[in-house]
Amino acid sequence: MALSLSDIDGLFARHGAAQYSGEPVTQLEHALQTALLAEQAGADDELVTAALLHDLGHLLNDQGETPTLRGVDDVHQYFALPFLRGVFGERVLKAIQWHVDAKRYLCATRAGYWQQLSDDSKRSLELQGGIFSPEQADTFIAQEHAADAVALRLWDDQAKSPDRPTPPLAHYLARAQRCMLARA
Repeated sequence: MALSLSDIDGLFARHGAAQYSGEPVTQLEHALQTALLAEQAGADDELVTAALLHDLGHLLNDQGETPTLRGVDDVHQYFALPFLRGVFGERVLKAIQWHVDAKRYLCATRAGYWQQLSDDSKRSLELQGGIFSPEQADTFIAQEHAADAVALRLWDDQAKSPDRPTPPLAHYLARAQRCMLARA
């Protein structure tokens, strides 16, 4: 079942106040901050929308507080895709799907990246397959839209500030509407 923008708004209304696993922000604050960072970087509507929705799978597949502490990978990067397919194009979907692999890639290719990850991101990294080998990193980054996923991942990492002001959700849902495949 494809989600409408109203459905997405409702998901954030119902679950957005939940704590973002092991971080000092809520799910909604994290989503808004990630979208804001994308917007500030000059990203287009598709990439800002991917930034807003990259963790929507956490809201759709609630595994409780900090599932990584229980050894659970909630595969959130895949969980939201069936609900967004047909609503947004491949660029949005691939950035969401690959933002976890982008973390694995950055750990393999960027000195000091792993050290700056939060404890929860380090735990989830192990559950998600660990750091890419050089060959895996090369294969990943050669894919179309992988660079978008890497940009998204870097904004994701920075979007954990308890006091960063952002525009409201409606601002980003308006941007999402502009890149929907079929506008109702």
